[in-house]
Amino acid sequence: MRIHFHGATRTTTGSMYLLEVNGQRLLLECGLYQGRREESITRNCCFPFDPKTLDAAILSHAHIDHCGNFPNLCKQGFAGNIYSTFATRDLASIMLEDSASIQQADAQFVSKKRAKQGKPPVQPLYSATDAERAIRQFVAINYDRPMPIADGVTVTFKDAGHILGSAQVVLDVREGGRKFRWLFSGDIGRPGQDILRDAQPVENVDFLQIESTYGNRVHSSPVDARDELCQLVADTVNRGGKVIIPAFSVGRTQQIVYALNQLTDAGRLPSVPIYVDSPLSTNATEIFRLHPECFDEATYAFLREKGNPFGMTNLTYIRDVAHSMKLNELKEAAIIISASGMAEAGRVLHHLKNHGGDPVNLILFVGYCAEHTLGAQILAGRSPVNILGEPHAIRARVAKIDAFSGHADRNELSAYVKSLTGHIKQTFVIHGEEESALAFGETLKHLLPKSEVTVPVLHQAIEV
Repeated sequence: MRIHFHGATRTTTGSMYLLEVNGQRLLLECGLYQGRREESITRNCCFPFDPKTLDAAILSHAHIDHCGNFPNLCKQGFAGNIYSTFATRDLASIMLEDSASIQQADAQFVSKKRAKQGKPPVQPLYSATDAERAIRQFVAINYDRPMPIADGVTVTFKDAGHILGSAQVVLDVREGGRKFRWLFSGDIGRPGQDILRDAQPVENVDFLQIESTYGNRVHSSPVDARDELCQLVADTVNRGGKVIIPAFSVGRTQQIVYALNQLTDAGRLPSVPIYVDSPLSTNATEIFRLHPECFDEATYAFLREKGNPFGMTNLTYIRDVAHSMKLNELKEAAIIISASGMAEAGRVLHHLKNHGGDPVNLILFVGYCAEHTLGAQILAGRSPVNILGEPHAIRARVAKIDAFSGHADRNELSAYVKSLTGHIKQTFVIHGEEESALAFGETLKHLLPKSEVTVPVLHQAIEV
């Protein structure tokens, strides 16, 4: 077997790996590369292989850096099946449609600027119609159900505990008279997090391809995170302030809503109005409710005994723009959760513009903010900052809780590796910035002294 590392090598974006086995070509992930504009356009529009030559594709979970370029792949001629879990397929359907809308709006904006310079318009990478057509090629499989997908290749999905429907991809391969098991970790979630089950251990692993997003860092505990959330929110609402929480639509939003539900139900937080102001977050939360098979025991028990874990009498989900704009007029204490998590786009920009200048308010970040994003600037204490093209002073209190991260840290990734059984001959470290990937590679050399550990570079091909 030969593997080509075409994305998320020494970076955390654009996951894409081409496997050649028994004369067939299988694509593992097809994510959007998100980085500098010109580089992103080039890498996303032009595949380093002919999509028409692919026999099948596999998707571990529905985040855009893993699934976001499937519509373009299909548009360029890929006609095979895309295998995923049921929840991943359902989330991908809304994520890809939203991605198409963003690209359409972005292309229109750039085209207007180019028109003033006498240049031709640009086209979006794909349309909402392309996204819908790609979803038709999805074939959904439950966890722990082996499925033959090519000659000599069977796939089994194991829970990864990262987001709803996320999976480790187990490939049992029969090639040239030998058999072996390839494990792609996908993105591994933190153990003990709310809502989802922990990542399942996998047996008899021969080759390991593992993420390293936080391979050089350690998070604080999820229990401490809930206590910290409670204190920060209570301090703000008790003095009549508003809490603005930039949060990613899939995973983090549902996690925060669930935590606030639990804290309110336990009497630790006052019952103040909570608004989830994001159409994508609202749609994603509805999909969460449709997939209780992904929940941990505590969440499933809450669903059976008390009702919707993502719904409270004081909680409102907002889709339409008019309702969103009314939040600007709020006078009383409230909690507003809105995308995006890095405060780079979306409705959260309006809430930061309207409420970020009041010292009584709190801006609370609950996820990773990449360098140079608006979220990173606010966390660094910059004021004023540019919001929607204009400078705005940030006088609100600013805080961050790292422990809500959806990615396992160095110690948790190490524990995950220790849970695996088998004689792991080779290990490939991917999906981490270079410093993190190399650091975790060194950790793995001690954890797996009999395994050859490689941190691939972009487009590197390795024979197995």
